[in-house]
Amino acid sequence: MKSQLERAEQFRALHQRPGIFVMPNPWDAGSAKLFASLGFEAMATTSQGLANALGRVDGTLAVSRDEVIANCRIIADATDLPVNADLENGYADDPREAAHIITLAAAAGMVGGSIEDSSGNAAHPIYDFNLAVERVAAAAQIAHALPFPFTFTARAENLLHGRLDLDDTIKRLNAYAAAGADVLYAPGLRDLDTIRMVAAAVPRPLNVVMSAADPALTVRQLEAAGVKRISVGGARCGAGHACRVIRMGGPDHAGQRLEGDFQKVRAGKTWVRNVRAGHLLQSSRRSPATCLNAPSLVTSTAPTLSAWAAICMSSGASV
Repeated sequence: MKSQLERAEQFRALHQRPGIFVMPNPWDAGSAKLFASLGFEAMATTSQGLANALGRVDGTLAVSRDEVIANCRIIADATDLPVNADLENGYADDPREAAHIITLAAAAGMVGGSIEDSSGNAAHPIYDFNLAVERVAAAAQIAHALPFPFTFTARAENLLHGRLDLDDTIKRLNAYAAAGADVLYAPGLRDLDTIRMVAAAVPRPLNVVMSAADPALTVRQLEAAGVKRISVGGARCGAGHACRVIRMGGPDHAGQRLEGDFQKVRAGKTWVRNVRAGHLLQSSRRSPATCLNAPSLVTSTAPTLSAWAAICMSSGASV
């Protein structure tokens, strides 16, 4: 197995080299091994995938800090790939208390991680600007004091909470960069023009998640728009997306293929919705093998029964 320093340097290099890269989002050791076998160069944990795998409805702090860190350790130990951690909001309002999760994630084998500015308070879902910046600064200070190059991502969550003020989102991202964030991330960006605008307005690599983005967008289009990193997101049919990306066409970098779009991912999500509604899977009379023949999940790698169940769980389906 590679050392944590080697993985950290590998992850940092992905952000520094020309071009774009894609990170799938495993929820356990099995899905991590599957994604690694398909040629991906890095992965990221998913709080939504973990919540669903534990039989819970996703939401802010649906899983505990201890559960998140335990999941980080399982996924880090599963392969040689660098792993970025979804660390929610740090599980605290206070900047120093929230930043402590960076230390815990690093001890669990992570070489990168994100902290968001969502408070978990429905009445006031986004931290006030000054507090949000203080939280990023505290996390960045701890991340950059580690004995390896931990890549810290700051997330601006406005769009996920109905705050559609793009100017404020860009203002926050720029302030987070000034406070020490290595990567910037505003989940909820959907159309190419908006993504291009945000990428041009910020001074750090931009992560885009496909959970909310237009699935017709291609990797090449996102690269041309200035995106550095794509994450699949926990709301998608992870294994189906992984296989789709690997089938996109000729490689521009090792393990990276840049043709095609994300519409198969959306088709997989529609299929899972149909499963949940009982249109494809009716009680125990319909076998998982039959459901695997659904066109939306036809991929170059057939999932095992356990992977099939996990795919459905990661998308919120009942099985």
